[in-house]
Amino acid sequence: MYKIGVVGDKDSILAFKALGIDVYPVVTAEEARKAIDKMAIDKYAIIFVTEQIAKNIEETIERYYREIVPAIILIPNNQGSLNIGLQKIKDNVEKAVGVNIL
Repeated sequence: MYKIGVVGDKDSILAFKALGIDVYPVVTAEEARKAIDKMAIDKYAIIFVTEQIAKNIEETIERYYREIVPAIILIPNNQGSLNIGLQKIKDNVEKAVGVNIL
């Protein structure tokens, strides 16, 4: 059975624990890389990553974008959005449909 997890700063991801989602609080880019790699090995189907963390580990995020599982989804942290996640969604829609409909 697949699992769902979230990686980011503690203040931004703690609320996900109340929903039953596994949380992995990280501070450094290296901690984030290790957490995502471990989650991929442990059969996580969906990994939410805060945009602030994701901007520091772009190569790791890109590596998993080429895989079917896990799906890496970028979310804003508690201080707001960098619009990285929204841009990724727009890029994927344009790739799938052939035109940007968003």
